[in-house]
Amino acid sequence: MNICVFLSAADLDERYTAPAREFAGLLGKAGHTLVWGGSDTGLMKVVADGVQEAGGRLVGVSVDFLAAKARPNADEMTITGDLAERKALLLAKSDAIVVMVGGTGTLDEATEILELKKHAKHTKPVVVLNTAGFYDGLRTQFQRMEDEGFLPRPLADLAFFAEDGRTALAHLESEIAAR
Repeated sequence: MNICVFLSAADLDERYTAPAREFAGLLGKAGHTLVWGGSDTGLMKVVADGVQEAGGRLVGVSVDFLAAKARPNADEMTITGDLAERKALLLAKSDAIVVMVGGTGTLDEATEILELKKHAKHTKPVVVLNTAGFYDGLRTQFQRMEDEGFLPRPLADLAFFAEDGRTALAHLESEIAAR
């Protein structure tokens, strides 16, 4: 399975890197391919290293202004002209999406993917990996949107919130197997 992971390229402390490394190992050992933003820095590097070390493949999609940070030994690397093209290609190359901890870029990617799913532009499973409660506030906001009629579909139809990598991967594998 090709699993797109949206996440930070920043250097983060162990409360985020240790669970990311564990999740990456699970992906690689299960024979999955990581589809990611292609960066060889920060948390993106941690996950790419973990997947590759565990035997998984790496498919990167970077953008021209970040090309200098692209991982040199990915199995496949594409450089796009802008962020919109990058997001479209990440979605096209994946069977499922995981949103890990990140900043505004990760949030932009996550909300676009959820908006596209809301409008049935894709049906791929989306998991928000809520490491250390990072996305508790976002889950609360989404629940409010659902409760107050802003979401035409239940939140559970758009995304699954997982507290750990094992739960995230198990959910994705069961969703894909059910298709």
